[in-house]
Amino acid sequence: MDVRRRPPKQPSHHHQTSTSDPNLHPPKASDALPLPLYLTNGIFFTLFFSVAYYLLHRWRDKIRSSTPLHVVTLSELAAILSLIASFIYLLGFFGIDFVQSFISRASHDAWDMEDEVESRFIIEEDRRSPAAIDSSISAPVSRFMDPPAPLPSQEEEELVKSVVSGEIPSYSLESRLGDCYRAASIRREAVQRLTGRSLDGLPLDGFDYQSILGQCCEMPIGYVQIPVGIAGPLLLNGCEYSVPMATTEGCLVASTNRGCKAIYASGGATSILYKDGMSRAPVVKFETATRASQLLFYLEEPSNFDALAVVFNKSSRFARLQKIQPTPAGRNLYIRFTCETGDAMGMNMVSKGVQNVLEYLQVEFPDMEVVGISGNFCCDKKPAAVNWLNGRGKSVICEATITGEVIEKVLKTSIPALVELNTIKNLTGSAIAGALGGFNAHAANIVSAIFIATGQDPAQNIESSHCITMMEATNDGKDLHVSVTMPCIEVGTVGGGTQLASQSACLNLLGVKGACRESPASNARLLAAIVAGSVLAGELSLMSAIASGQLVKSHMKYNRSSRDMSTVTS
Repeated sequence: MDVRRRPPKQPSHHHQTSTSDPNLHPPKASDALPLPLYLTNGIFFTLFFSVAYYLLHRWRDKIRSSTPLHVVTLSELAAILSLIASFIYLLGFFGIDFVQSFISRASHDAWDMEDEVESRFIIEEDRRSPAAIDSSISAPVSRFMDPPAPLPSQEEEELVKSVVSGEIPSYSLESRLGDCYRAASIRREAVQRLTGRSLDGLPLDGFDYQSILGQCCEMPIGYVQIPVGIAGPLLLNGCEYSVPMATTEGCLVASTNRGCKAIYASGGATSILYKDGMSRAPVVKFETATRASQLLFYLEEPSNFDALAVVFNKSSRFARLQKIQPTPAGRNLYIRFTCETGDAMGMNMVSKGVQNVLEYLQVEFPDMEVVGISGNFCCDKKPAAVNWLNGRGKSVICEATITGEVIEKVLKTSIPALVELNTIKNLTGSAIAGALGGFNAHAANIVSAIFIATGQDPAQNIESSHCITMMEATNDGKDLHVSVTMPCIEVGTVGGGTQLASQSACLNLLGVKGACRESPASNARLLAAIVAGSVLAGELSLMSAIASGQLVKSHMKYNRSSRDMSTVTS
């Protein structure tokens, strides 16, 4: 793209032919002085400081003798005039370069501003023509953004044009080039041209695109930065954990950290994992409801379960089928399989096992039609009563007893206020709203922050945030027993996003990175316990802020940007 800049002003003809023209060299104050410059400066410096010292000495004597300061002698008048004259000379000599540089810089800024306005006008004119996208490498999409840098080679330029024209599919760049970073760079440029929108501000460098190939994300063009904060230490089952939380919500990490402090000061929290099983529910169809019921009876027979478990468990050395729950709907049958999955979250693992069983059943029931590997009776990434009642993933209870002293000093509220608020808000209020698994203050806040930081599936925050928070006074009202029950925490420490560098580092911080060889599934179960413990801390702190009337005040103080957004967007 052509950016037309203001041409430099050309000097007139007689300026070019005469190098001695006085107009080319403006006279300075020192040019009229016959003395050398350093000697002239020395004289005026000496004069300035000597008369200044003389006047200060005279004014001190006048103050001591109570003589009015405005009464001056001839010598004092001459000293004042000399002081003014020397100051004017020094200011003119040393200030002229500064003034000239300031004027020059201001004029250059004004020219640059005019050039920017002119270039924007040209860009807008170029965008009106149909060939603008093809003819320009960096047609900006936002008038507030600088145009992206040109591609480094002609070969890549040709690739970008091929992607834009559709000759090369965008998804094939990685396999065609064998360089994931280069593929992302070319795809990014092609997207900018196709959409006419700039991607400036979306980082491209500093990410290992090879690590996500075929696993985490297709057709990448960059990555999004989310700040990670640390809450803790969380004292859970006698161990301390610093909990990483990836979030853009102010006060969330600070609030959870305050809850961790209250738990720590009261002796820590305890977690109990009472169920561990991932589910997948395919839906099959028959000609009649009678025939569908025959499969239902077959699946409920204990001897048949053992045979199906052997078939299911062949899919993985960690997969262990726990139960099968068939539920009919007319001539359709929804079959909910639940199994252990080791340290993996396990969706792929259970799906493989289900596929094996369906193939086995089709031999016994050849008229069975498999409508879908998932019939939404699982139920994945959706709020559902079946998960709330039966659990999915890791089912955890976390509890703690908080002393009245800690509640007053750390949480700034009282036990009766917390108990009443929890009953009226989390229990009664959620019941009136018809909440499903939402009997809590903000469990989803903590769950999603930890999920993003540790590479879990953020969409599974929906069922993983099912939580009921309980608070009641104990020890004759001197202490508070608080607990969170979370039946559907779906986490893993291997697979998916857990193998990315940043997320792997956060798992390592918690001591749950990868699979545990000595005790399979223990890392994933510990991660679920940490999630529940962090939710407990977050519930304590937020409920205390609401009970004490500090919620709005703290958010106004800590969750509002002080940046001038008019300057950010202009």
